[in-house]
Amino acid sequence: MATHDVTGGSLLTTLPGAPDLNPFAGVDFNDLEKSLRRPRTLANVLLSGLVTCMTLLALIPLFSVIWMLLWRGGRKLSLALFTQLPPAPLEQGGGFGNAILGTLIIVLLAALISVPLGILSALYMAQAPEESRLASVVRFSAKVLTGFPSILAGVFAYGAVVLAMGGYSAIAGAVAVSILMLPTIMLTAEDAIRMVPAKMKEAAVGMGATKTQTVLMVLLPTAFPGILTGIMLAVARAAGETAPLLFTALFSNYWPLSGNHLNLAQPTASLAVLIYNFSGMPFQNQVEMAWAAALVMVLMVLITNLIGQSFSRRQVQS
Repeated sequence: MATHDVTGGSLLTTLPGAPDLNPFAGVDFNDLEKSLRRPRTLANVLLSGLVTCMTLLALIPLFSVIWMLLWRGGRKLSLALFTQLPPAPLEQGGGFGNAILGTLIIVLLAALISVPLGILSALYMAQAPEESRLASVVRFSAKVLTGFPSILAGVFAYGAVVLAMGGYSAIAGAVAVSILMLPTIMLTAEDAIRMVPAKMKEAAVGMGATKTQTVLMVLLPTAFPGILTGIMLAVARAAGETAPLLFTALFSNYWPLSGNHLNLAQPTASLAVLIYNFSGMPFQNQVEMAWAAALVMVLMVLITNLIGQSFSRRQVQS
């Protein structure tokens, strides 16, 4: 007897009475074709279409906000916005260069506070034994802080820094913002350090490296893309915070300069607070400037997120 392949041709010959060894014997391949008359195929098509529609609906608010910012804020963009000070209520023109500089100063100070603490905490959590209670408490606290209301961070910094210094300042704003940045850096850096292959650490120890040398020359350089991703995400969140700065840095219509150096112990302007103040004013110039400031802040956050995502992709590919 002859067995037939899937196309009907004769491939093998077997003795009479021998079992048919063709795995495709008796299979009708026409039954495998997709047909909307089949309940499972119809359900798959309907659910795929539903998910696509829901995704498009979810993207409508995002793209509508971006379009509104480009339409309302893009018309106001000019070089003067980045070089001049905010205008008086009835004054035309002006800019928010001091707010951009103040935002960069506050975020930079917050990063100087939160990045070293976050990386050191992440190193301890990643290297501590699994049964370490202290590491579990620190990790749990970091996860709780990820949902910490930003206004409470401002209230804490107001009581701990503003009252102690006797006034609003960029330093107080940086302390408040650093509290919000810290958990993101800690958890992201811990995951990046844990992803370093154990063979690399064992090889360093086998070559006679101390724990400090292993951390500085193996763990941190290898996990650097992941750590930098967490830092970029934390910076992006910090740049858009408003409530903590209302309690700590407040606002200023002047440059954060005293002579030829920065004065960090005085009220400092920021883009988020400028948008909050100008958006409620009854003057068209200030309202348009608030839209332009919102567009600039969104672009800053978008660029920061793209940088973080690019480093994250490099880590995954490596």
